[in-house]
Amino acid sequence: MGQLSPEEWFNLAWKRQHEGRWQEALAAYDQALARGVEQPEEAHLNRAVILAEALARSDDAAREVDAALDVNPRFVPAWVHLGSLHEQRGHRAAARHAYEQALALDPVQPLALARLAGLRPIAGPDDPLIVRLRKALARAGDSSADRADLGFGLGKALDAAGAHDEAFAAYAAANQASRDSAGDAAGYDAAAHERYVDRLIAAFATPLPADAVTPDRTRRIFICGMFRSGSTLAEQILASHPEVTAGGEIAFVPALAERYFGPSLPRWPALEPAGRQQLQTAYARNVAHLHPDARVVTDKRPDHSLHLGLIKAMFPKARIVHTRRDPIDNCLAVWFLHLPKSMPYALDLLDVAHRYRQHERLMAHWRSLHGADIHEFDYDRLVKEPRPVIEDLLAHCGLPWDDACLEFHLTATAARTPGAWQLREPLHAGSSGRWRHYERHLGPLREALGDRTAPPQPASANR
Repeated sequence: MGQLSPEEWFNLAWKRQHEGRWQEALAAYDQALARGVEQPEEAHLNRAVILAEALARSDDAAREVDAALDVNPRFVPAWVHLGSLHEQRGHRAAARHAYEQALALDPVQPLALARLAGLRPIAGPDDPLIVRLRKALARAGDSSADRADLGFGLGKALDAAGAHDEAFAAYAAANQASRDSAGDAAGYDAAAHERYVDRLIAAFATPLPADAVTPDRTRRIFICGMFRSGSTLAEQILASHPEVTAGGEIAFVPALAERYFGPSLPRWPALEPAGRQQLQTAYARNVAHLHPDARVVTDKRPDHSLHLGLIKAMFPKARIVHTRRDPIDNCLAVWFLHLPKSMPYALDLLDVAHRYRQHERLMAHWRSLHGADIHEFDYDRLVKEPRPVIEDLLAHCGLPWDDACLEFHLTATAARTPGAWQLREPLHAGSSGRWRHYERHLGPLREALGDRTAPPQPASANR
């Protein structure tokens, strides 16, 4: 392979990147750069994406973005990615500066403009940023992807301005644009997901014997929950404890599940002891490579709720933290976000409600098998009485009390999550009961959820 041209090395790196072979991709990009590939800023930026999103090495990713901008200071994608990195690391002013630099080069760059909505105060419905977003939307024309980016930004800004009816309309239009952009990938197959949940329940009908695998020396805490239910907050609290290493969103369990238990497979492979041991060893090696010195490590992914049977098969003593919040708040929070094509249910409130109810059905099954190892972390209770909720969380994870867990917003961790800014602030109840602002629009959602929500409270409860 030493005879490959710089461009061939770049193409190989791109291929390896999309196959999830991260180290090989990084090495191939290095070869492309060493051989003088044209537009080296693209190679540096692609390395930054791998380092930040796959390997949780945000400092190294930032250095790659800086290298891209050293080569080409007018490379707009690098400025946008730099803004995203600063957001993940909690650097609000730096993030805003990076997005403004992108907009100075491209005044209607959709993602940079949309991200600004979460980085500055909004004075009211006529705020200049809202005017700017509306004008950009009018110019977006046939680009549904741009209209989606801008529409979600506009919805966020209008929500912050207190213009809730307009915000709801903006989010509806943004989700429609996202659906148009996704094309065939936008469809949510509710019946197929129900069948998948049925298969999971049938495949893991009883607890598997713990003595079939070697006891694990590392204490493992798996955090799951409906998307936007507080899983990142739970991890941040645990990460503030001196004994805990935050693993973040490790992709290894979903990859195993897709390989061995995917919904498209004709049958479930048997979880024999030898196979369980092999999976446990592979997972442990993967995490040890990412976090070599961790004695207590978290693995936080909302979709772990689908894979708790597999997780307990590999690690019978693993502790599970299941995050939850008010169902309507949870469903709205999902619908208010521009999520990837892999989450098509997020584009329609009724589909979100269906996903929520299937999530609850599956979690009820996991609790029937592993109830003592599953801790319910209630976001709405946390914002009202944080200390007892955090005490219960730490006790479940076998950790002594530490005051740093109450000051989680001071912990320096990179967070690739839409709720990243919430981790940088002391607890407040602003997102609890948020659905009341949108109550007039939520009759169908309430009905789809089976009216499992708390009754409306007096307006003073929101103050």
